[in-house]
Amino acid sequence: MKTNLVVFLILIHVLFGCGPSELTLINNSSSNYNIVIPDKAENYENKSANELQKYLQLNTGVVLPILIESQLSSDYRILIGSNDASKSLNAQENEIIIKTMGNDLIILGGDPKSTLYAVYTFLENYLGCRYYAPDAEVVPKTDKVSVSNEIDYRYLPPITTRTVHSKLYYENNDFADKRKTTYNAFPGYVPSARVHTFHRFVPSEKYYENHPEYYALRNGKRIPTQLCLTNTEVLSIVKDTVASLLQQFPESDVISVSQDDNQQYCQCEDCMAINDREASPVGSVIEFVNKIAEEFPDKTISTLAYQYTRTAPKNLRPKENVLITLCSIECDRSAPIADKCIEFANDLIAWGKLTDNIRIWDYTTQFTNFLAPFPNIHTLQPNIQLFRDNNAQWIFEQHSNNPSELFELRSYLTAKLLWNPDIDQDSIVTDFLHGYYEEAAPFIQNYITTIHEEIQKDKDFFLFLYGDPAQGFDSFLRPELLKKYDHWYDEAEDAVSGKPEILQRVFRARLSTDYAILEASRKNDPKAFSMTITSPDGQKVIRDELKKRLAKFNKTCEDTGITLMNEMRFTVDEYLSFYEHTLSRAIEENIAVGKNVELLTKPKKYADEEPQTLTDGAYGGANFYANWLGFEGNNLEAIIDLEDESRIHKMSGDFLQVVNHIVFFPTEVKYYSSIDRKNYKYLGNVNNKRPLSKDSKINDIQSFALTFSPVVARYIKVVAKNMGTAPLWHHGAGGPSWIFVDEISVK
Repeated sequence: MKTNLVVFLILIHVLFGCGPSELTLINNSSSNYNIVIPDKAENYENKSANELQKYLQLNTGVVLPILIESQLSSDYRILIGSNDASKSLNAQENEIIIKTMGNDLIILGGDPKSTLYAVYTFLENYLGCRYYAPDAEVVPKTDKVSVSNEIDYRYLPPITTRTVHSKLYYENNDFADKRKTTYNAFPGYVPSARVHTFHRFVPSEKYYENHPEYYALRNGKRIPTQLCLTNTEVLSIVKDTVASLLQQFPESDVISVSQDDNQQYCQCEDCMAINDREASPVGSVIEFVNKIAEEFPDKTISTLAYQYTRTAPKNLRPKENVLITLCSIECDRSAPIADKCIEFANDLIAWGKLTDNIRIWDYTTQFTNFLAPFPNIHTLQPNIQLFRDNNAQWIFEQHSNNPSELFELRSYLTAKLLWNPDIDQDSIVTDFLHGYYEEAAPFIQNYITTIHEEIQKDKDFFLFLYGDPAQGFDSFLRPELLKKYDHWYDEAEDAVSGKPEILQRVFRARLSTDYAILEASRKNDPKAFSMTITSPDGQKVIRDELKKRLAKFNKTCEDTGITLMNEMRFTVDEYLSFYEHTLSRAIEENIAVGKNVELLTKPKKYADEEPQTLTDGAYGGANFYANWLGFEGNNLEAIIDLEDESRIHKMSGDFLQVVNHIVFFPTEVKYYSSIDRKNYKYLGNVNNKRPLSKDSKINDIQSFALTFSPVVARYIKVVAKNMGTAPLWHHGAGGPSWIFVDEISVK
């Protein structure tokens, strides 16, 4: 009897209770629902409706009509944007709302653009759609779409301006909308005044000759590296220029008044008085920028807290319309900023006490080697949470823009984290890998997991934005690990060998491991990776495996449109061309290999200051971190003992140029020979064929080779002449210049 009573009560609840627990939007190729937009819909509300209609059709094959609110009396509505039903929800700006009310489904944003974001959130969260990349979407197929009738989802993103520096977003605005990011790096800015603007406002070409007092005083001399911010004429010129630009671009509401990209700030008595008072060189900058901001109260004046200006002033507060762009460029990327870049974290807190108007400029890649392994994925979430927790509502994550290691994953994940810093990152990464790489996903996940575990074991490793894979050859890029990564990518390729599109994605992901192995091969270590082997007839030849890897690297870059190796515009073609040059050097006769080197001048910092770098059989690449011996402000003078008297007719050395790092070619290289190490014969000199100018290639390598009539010698001397200091037009004007040399060859 008791059992029958329970069954009866359940039946009564079903028949007379609160109704169905879900709304069925589409079932068996039919629907009672219409998509409803406001009578005077905004552009983004129209797009929201069209996108919802499009993806529901892809999902089910059913096309729901789009009607304006006044045309419809039906009780089955998907209400998009602001309408009579949604007004009571009081959506805030940037907030998204997804809610069921009776038979209605409401998809709403606190502003028209947020309504579009709400639609994409609905499609992802409730229909399982995925937008991994512009060319990689997943839309599940079904004949029924239903949702709970108790949905009441509201979300207000804590970061309101979200930028990921990736051409996937800049060149695909629809994809940017799906990932809820901006279309460009500087939304709302005057196009010609986005960052590092001092030299644009007061160009040295126009003013320096007659008015050197407008510029920075350094070591008793005025140089055009930065402005003198206490000079009243400078203030007047900048005000006039800002006014002109704002008039020229009336649609822009932000303009940058910011230091140039160097640390040569003015040290005149007046500027230093302000800086001393504020206990930071930013003091003179904020005082100057505040005066500009007073002139344009309806505009935002952006300035940098970057390198020497990163520390907040002691007392001076930025005006309300001054936007502080706080930059984390110095930070170690092997661990979260809060753990290994405490000074920046403290600066962030200090600025937060002075202003709510902070834009974070963060960095997420290795700018000197876009394609290098860069295991920092585990730091992205805690860093963004740190920024969020300190009230930064505008975050610019400077990725590579151009393709780099795991480019699609990083672009996707960073956007996801900016939208919601508290998501389950591991599940997002796993979902992406399986959706984007399909059957290859487990092997790529092995690579990602292992390389990140390895760097976290190495507590002393500094993962630098301007570093080089060579720094990891004793750590997360050890030979045994590189071989393991290589094997996993072999397995990944095998897993999708029958799927050309997915296989191409795996090839692209593999570029970072291939690049690391190519760079490791420059060390010519026969126990790990090397360029050459000895053939049966005793000749040095290039390893076939290396030739194949280089050819595959080239083809993958060609097939996927990858053209740049780093931010200095060093191209893939230039990289491959120089690699071929290095291979030719590796197999040519060089009787100096392994011979003792004595330096007559002192090197600094790089290659452990080891003289034998010049004869160790290892070759430098496009970055000065590996196999390059550096000399700052002084010449290279080296003597090599060939051990036996030899008949020689050619000497050469390769030199590196990285203009933005004050690394220049020597002005000339002189070669000498000697029998007794006392009396040297001058053999000749080689002048720099590409003298430094404003138009010089930023990243370049040049061979200084001299052929001469044969002589007998035991000792050879090489003298490379340093420019000494950077020229006035260079951002490092007055500072010591570097020369970097790798292997010295004697034939």
